[in-house]
Amino acid sequence: MDAASRALHVAFSAMLGACLGSFLNVVAHRSVIGRPWWGAERSVCENCGRVLTLFELVPVVSWVVLRGKCRGCGAAFSLRYLAVELTGAVMAGVLAWRWGIGWAYLLSMIAAFGLFLNSLTDFETGYVFDSFAAVMAAAGLIARAFGGWWALLDGLIGAAAGWGVVAVIILASRGGMGWGDAFLMAGVGALLGWKMALISFYLGLMCGAVAAVWLMLRGKVKWGRHDAIPLVPYLALGGLLTLLWGPRILAFMGNMYIGKPFRTDWPF
Repeated sequence: MDAASRALHVAFSAMLGACLGSFLNVVAHRSVIGRPWWGAERSVCENCGRVLTLFELVPVVSWVVLRGKCRGCGAAFSLRYLAVELTGAVMAGVLAWRWGIGWAYLLSMIAAFGLFLNSLTDFETGYVFDSFAAVMAAAGLIARAFGGWWALLDGLIGAAAGWGVVAVIILASRGGMGWGDAFLMAGVGALLGWKMALISFYLGLMCGAVAAVWLMLRGKVKWGRHDAIPLVPYLALGGLLTLLWGPRILAFMGNMYIGKPFRTDWPF
């Protein structure tokens, strides 16, 4: 892919990511409050109830042009809308830059935005919807089926490994993690395979640990007080880091410990 095509792919992916972020924000919020996000449901201002027009629903652009306010009642929209759309744009853009066009790009987009959706629900309520994780797993296995039997088997082993590692932690800690986290990691394993899933989980835990220390230093949480910290956003960050550099980490480990490098072009 030449430089111009690569830039076009990144730009298109960023716009797609902003749209996906906007959509998943709606899916997450309405799932949490028990409202349907499909069918004839329309987006409305939560303050005055006015149905928003297409002009008011353009990701990022509408929020900036309208200065984050409803055209009808002037109420301020949550900054979360802009943050989620920008995050989606950045994620899709960097994944397009990393992988170009191909199966790796497709799998990484499914994994990244599946984790993003579960992060939004976990951040809002501390709850992970098993159905969302199941959709991730199903999409991953369907995509892997096109890669042949060994690719599909790696996804099945990855799903078992992702679920099993978290299940052991849950049983050993007597509830230190939730079963929603186990199903989520099963979905990640089905998409990424067992090697990448384990790296993703490890990096996610490290990100969570760093964040916990930072929060303690700022006095936001207290040591020994059992303050709840949403874990899935950090698992999602670990997943994104894995999607960007996981194959290179595997190749480094292969050279260092096994003497046989793993492929760095992923997907299977």
